Formats: sequence, structure tokens, C-alpha cells
Amino acid sequence: MGLTLQSSAFSDGQEIPRKHGHKNGNHSPSLQISNVPSNTQSLALIMDDPDAMAPAGKVWVHWVVWNIDPSTTEIPEDSTPSGSIEGNTDFGAVGYGGPAPPDKRHTYVFKLYALDTKLELSKGATKAEVEDAMKEHVIEETVLKGTYAP
Repeated sequence: MGLTLQSSAFSDGQEIPRKHGHKNGNHSPSLQISNVPSNTQSLALIMDDPDAMAPAGKVWVHWVVWNIDPSTTEIPEDSTPSGSIEGNTDFGAVGYGGPAPPDKRHTYVFKLYALDTKLELSKGATKAEVEDAMKEHVIEETVLKGTYAP
């Protein structure tokens, strides 16, 4: 079994609780990480909303975190892993920005990457900058999906 990302707040493909929504508390969900490859130097996490293409004209970025220690097994609710760095979201802020679909139910994708290096990026980097820095360094990746309706 490979790299795994789960949440005690919701099951894969199921509804994300209201308190994790941008306008309803904006608390990041607890996440559990397992089966990290032994040669991993850091983890990176990206949460985005591909269903935002129609209303927003782009995939909406909700959370970008990198240089997560590979020994991390849980990211508790409403927290960021010690020593990790957060990037800018499409809300124009650094840190978690919860689900905020403007029109209908959207699917939110949490992507976890095991990397063979630490990323040399400053706080506030964008998803595109993180993805560019990760090229050639992804050992393994996994996805957790959740849905949220307005």
C-alpha cells in the first residue's frame, strides 16, 4: 500500500463538514498521513477546486503547504505542521482557505506529494511555483477528495 492521505472529518468522496468552509469557521480539517516512502525528504500538500473553472475561470487554490516533515502522521484540525511553509491561496492570503463554492456542489481535491528534497521557496509562494519546484522530485503522490455545497 502506497502513500495515503485520509481525514477523520470526512471520508474520501464524501461531504466536508460545514465548519471547514471559508464562511463557516474556515478550520482546516484534520488529515492523517501514512505509508510515506522511506526516501522522502519532505511532503507537500495542495488543496484546490477544479470545479471552479466554470464560475471563476480557473482551478481555485485553497491551500498550499510544503516542507512538511516526512515523519508527520497527522495534521490536526485548524493547524499547520511545525516547520512547514504555507503559500498564497486564490483568496489573496497565506494559509488555509476553506471551500466556498459560489454556485453548486464542488469537489475539493487534497493532493499530497512525497518529495526527494526540501523546496527552496519563501512563505507566500503560489501553487504554480510549488508545482514547478516539485518537478523531477515527486517520489509518490496521493489524493483525498471531499465535496461541499453552498
